[in-house]
Amino acid sequence: MARYKPSQKITKNQFEKAAWSEQTLVCGIDEVGRGCLCGPVVTGAVILPREKLHPLLQDSKILTEAERLTAYSWITQHCWYGFGFAHHRIIDQHNIWQATLIAMKKALLHACAQCPHTPSAVLTDAMPLKLFDTSYATIPVHFFTQGESKSSSIAAASIIAKVKRDTLMGKFAPLFPGYHMEEHKGYCTPKHRTAVKEQSYSIIHRLSFLSNILSPPVKQGESHDHPGQQNLF
Repeated sequence: MARYKPSQKITKNQFEKAAWSEQTLVCGIDEVGRGCLCGPVVTGAVILPREKLHPLLQDSKILTEAERLTAYSWITQHCWYGFGFAHHRIIDQHNIWQATLIAMKKALLHACAQCPHTPSAVLTDAMPLKLFDTSYATIPVHFFTQGESKSSSIAAASIIAKVKRDTLMGKFAPLFPGYHMEEHKGYCTPKHRTAVKEQSYSIIHRLSFLSNILSPPVKQGESHDHPGQQNLF
């Protein structure tokens, strides 16, 4: 596993180009939703075909929704990809850091299962993913900050994770009226905080994230079950 300090210069697609020159592939992984109050953290893993890029393979946060959908369509048609999910209960049980790593590993395994070639490297955006308990334990993992701007593979992963999670939260919105999930997708906006204060939490809220919002605060280990809400998991 190799960690790169901010002072270490990484050129755009440095790892992709090195792999392609040797007729191998790399897998980029990224997450969406770590800072949300509710819903899952979603991860994407993408293995780009050799020498095949799209101009919209950029950080998902700087793309418009229309651009993300265009890029998502291209990625899912031309690349090997996979998703990983860690829902609110996993997050509360393990903490958000460990839950994200669990979801990243799932996404990697799904992407690699589709690809006829085992990647020669795995790239993540600052997450030290460990693969020792998988069949890919010998693959080196490179993690560095600002991964979406330095790797098209990580950028692609961020895009599919963002589109997948936004779509999921949009489907949750009518099931939990009053929380405005279609607007904030679960993030901690003033409107979302107000809704939680007024209605309390739903069955998809992360109780470990609500201690500074609810009074009295939610106790560790308290049930997610909420009167009148059907459990989705």
